Amino acid sequence: MSMIAVHDSSTTDGSYADQVVDEAVRQAEEKGWEAVRLTEVAHALELPMSLVLKRFRDLDAVANAWFQRGLQAMLAEKPDTFEDWPERVRIEHCLLAWFDAFAAHRRVTVQMLRTKAHLPHLHTWVPMAFDLSRTVQWLREAAQLEARYGTRRAQVEEVALTSLFLATLAVWSRDVSDGQRRTRQFVERRLKRGESCMKWVPGMKRKAASPASASL
Repeated sequence: MSMIAVHDSSTTDGSYADQVVDEAVRQAEEKGWEAVRLTEVAHALELPMSLVLKRFRDLDAVANAWFQRGLQAMLAEKPDTFEDWPERVRIEHCLLAWFDAFAAHRRVTVQMLRTKAHLPHLHTWVPMAFDLSRTVQWLREAAQLEARYGTRRAQVEEVALTSLFLATLAVWSRDVSDGQRRTRQFVERRLKRGESCMKWVPGMKRKAASPASASL
């Protein structure tokens, strides 16, 4: 399975593209995500609509650029001792980095996801599945999990991490605790449970199995 490239916002259109995303989120905080109009975003930034259209075909493309920031947060530079951390802690660090990237705008972020999953929006359903797969792939990369793509262990890890990500998302979407404490505690419990159940992973040696695969 080949990795999907992470878009580099430092390209020539990165500056105004980031402004468009930030302004769209700002307006969404005032009136809700579905009420945002790209024409109004362009007007607020004093940008020609043709320039905005060049980068964003619709509001869903703006949402995609917003979620790209979560991937960048997961892949951000790690502490020097990161490789020496237990695998469970590395996964926790990277997973929470994704959610922390959107903490200041959690309500709008959840609205974006609900809009993508809305029943009439069939054109966003399939891309959502690929986006989720890509996020999990990059989570494995960011956490420096050892199993190579295509191996049985990697496949089990992907399924388990997908389940963990979605379960965490459900908790995070309703988390109003200070510093997202509930979400952090949930992730910590799930990963510790997986670590303690490693010996029950079918077909895997206890020493080789990861907390991610064990949580399946």
